[in-house]
Amino acid sequence: MGKRRAGRQLLRSLSKKQKKHLREFGEEHPFYDKVFAYCFIGCYCCCLHLCFPFQSDSDKSSAESDSETEVEQVSGYHKLLATLKTSPESQSEEEEDESESEEAEESEAEMDSEGSQETGEAEGREEEDKNEAPEEATDTAEQMLSQEQANGTDTSCDPRHGITEEFTDVKHESEFSLETNFIEEESGDCNADRRDSNPFKQHMDKELEEKEIEKMSTLPKTSSQSQWPRLGQVIFSSTLEKPKTLKADKEVDVKQLHLHKPLESTWPKVNKAFQCAVDKRADSSFTPLQRELFCVMNSYRDLFYPEGSALANGEEIRHVYCLHALNHVLKANAQVLSHNARRRDRQPGTDTDEHRDQGLTRPKVLMIVPFRECALRIVHIFISLLEVNDKKKIDVSNKKRFKGEFGSDPEEKPPNLKRPEDYEAVFAGNIDDHFRIGVAILQRSMRLYAPFYSSDIIIASPLGIRTVIGAEGEKKRDFDFLSSIEILIIDQADIYLMQNWEHVLHLMKHINLLPLDSHGVDFSRVRMLNLNNWSKYYRQTLLFSALQDPQINSVFNKHCFNYAGQVAVRNVPLTGSISHIVVQLPHVFRRLEADSVTSVIDARFQFFIDKVLPEYRDAIMSHTLIYVPSYFDYVRLRNYFKKEDLNFTHICEYTKKAAVCRARRFFLKGEKQFLLFTERFHFYKRYTIKGIRNLIFYELPTYSHFYSEICNMLKATDNGVDATWTCTVLYSKYDAQKLAAVVGIDRTAQMLQSKKNVHLFVTGEN
Repeated sequence: MGKRRAGRQLLRSLSKKQKKHLREFGEEHPFYDKVFAYCFIGCYCCCLHLCFPFQSDSDKSSAESDSETEVEQVSGYHKLLATLKTSPESQSEEEEDESESEEAEESEAEMDSEGSQETGEAEGREEEDKNEAPEEATDTAEQMLSQEQANGTDTSCDPRHGITEEFTDVKHESEFSLETNFIEEESGDCNADRRDSNPFKQHMDKELEEKEIEKMSTLPKTSSQSQWPRLGQVIFSSTLEKPKTLKADKEVDVKQLHLHKPLESTWPKVNKAFQCAVDKRADSSFTPLQRELFCVMNSYRDLFYPEGSALANGEEIRHVYCLHALNHVLKANAQVLSHNARRRDRQPGTDTDEHRDQGLTRPKVLMIVPFRECALRIVHIFISLLEVNDKKKIDVSNKKRFKGEFGSDPEEKPPNLKRPEDYEAVFAGNIDDHFRIGVAILQRSMRLYAPFYSSDIIIASPLGIRTVIGAEGEKKRDFDFLSSIEILIIDQADIYLMQNWEHVLHLMKHINLLPLDSHGVDFSRVRMLNLNNWSKYYRQTLLFSALQDPQINSVFNKHCFNYAGQVAVRNVPLTGSISHIVVQLPHVFRRLEADSVTSVIDARFQFFIDKVLPEYRDAIMSHTLIYVPSYFDYVRLRNYFKKEDLNFTHICEYTKKAAVCRARRFFLKGEKQFLLFTERFHFYKRYTIKGIRNLIFYELPTYSHFYSEICNMLKATDNGVDATWTCTVLYSKYDAQKLAAVVGIDRTAQMLQSKKNVHLFVTGEN
């Protein structure tokens, strides 16, 4: 009874939307939920952006045994967060949040009544929905769970039941087996593997020598640059090839791209929405951007494109890399099925070494995307590309289940929630960031939820793939399915900086390693490149991002070993985001000196407390917001402010909703002089902070447009004191990319050459 009562109390505390999301996915997302875990395990889950699933009373493993389940090896990062969350002050804040939640809501309503069109209205409505939620929803949730179990429904992947096993479609295993099927003449190109000019065959059939492998491992890459009409400045680097100038194809006929047979006819129809009406050339099925991107993709070189935007060209890019991935899979499978027929008809004793056409495991393409909505759109593109016409519909297994788990309910979005357009584009649809799904494609059929070792394509989030790979020392971990990945696509890489970049690095360390088990592979069909453990030298990596960041650049430079070379787009911004500021504001850029990248963290902190902070200690410099991109810097500053007993408040991505409202009220009324404000909180919430008079950017923002957004918050409170507004920015020579995105390349060159502070005044007309 105690467990049942505790479960009902938990459900009563949730809103209608949260209950519905809990019933569907068993977890809440930081987009609209509260961070409620203050214990160590809760802190660990926050690091992974993963909330513990609610367990019904029918489960044998109750919440009391959560701490006794599998525990991953604890890193220093998690220990730090654990000490932060379990500190006495955090516990006291939690008690204050419970006692003052109503007061915070009232104060928020008071701020909204002043004429603001910001998020307070939506928050107030959310609280009203929470109060209006009927108690019958509690019984409904429990009845649904018990009814599913009574009916024998497969709930193996449902996180509501606290079961780690995932749903996989085993029923159609034989239908999608590559070893037991043969190619159909009309469904694919039987002679695709015989074309000497086929880029797929040229890339995969090239036999590297040990000298070349040693050369790629030891010698530096040589590079050359060229100017393309749409991509701009393109840098090609390679170890094996001599420096040469890459040229974009001006006109390309779809029939000359060596697309698999169905794609030649379906691609122009699927991509029709992006085609330019004025483009009447032979390759009008591609936009100018798609044509140049596919030119690089089809050459099987690595690609880094840092100018993708969910608002502007995100769908355009997604369509073209889906075309390339599907084309690769169809060609690879057609080659295997064609060789199956030859092996069936061969004479006894015939040499079969020419039929080496597989890897050590079946998965060929790994697509890393941030949210379930992205996976949903990718699968829809695949289906559209495979359906030749309305009469020839392809058979998609588990489609209904997929739509239910990866789709979204339009009513879940809070009403009147006003956010910037780029925010709406990024967080559209289902924004759960813990998922993975295998996709098997065979001729005219597609199987969703295929077991990984029977899949051709794996679509996953960094967190979803990280929980499968596991950590060293764990009993249950698996990464053999990554051994023969031939195309790795990482889309919207900048969002992973806001989630957990360690998951991406963990993936790159475990991809293309020799498997620990054979998994039933026929070694007579395995390519020699896989047997020699040279898979990483043949893997093509496609990396898309909205910005250039040192951490993203590091992945492309240190973890991409493609023998065909790497192509990176390196355009410099001529004008920065500072030109989008609409308020009259003086900007002071203060340069700090550091000997190395590793020492810049301590140098920035020391520079701030010695040179910058003393200027703002006076009471006249009240209403000072300190923008901190790094969470660790935020923790360090918060601890220092507490030690110095400064009058401040703070907001981060882990702050409870009531505490956020209270901090905003204190800061607006001037009861707190400083407000520590993290970048990840701004990324996920985009609240407008009122009452700012003085801005301090402890470090330049990761997203350049955040600089103008934060500065434009000063106009939220028009009280005639704009003459006293100030903005101070700390930077070093290692912040060149971020600085150029804010002030432009010309000013950046001048600021890096000069060691003096730079004063800029923005009039709102720049």
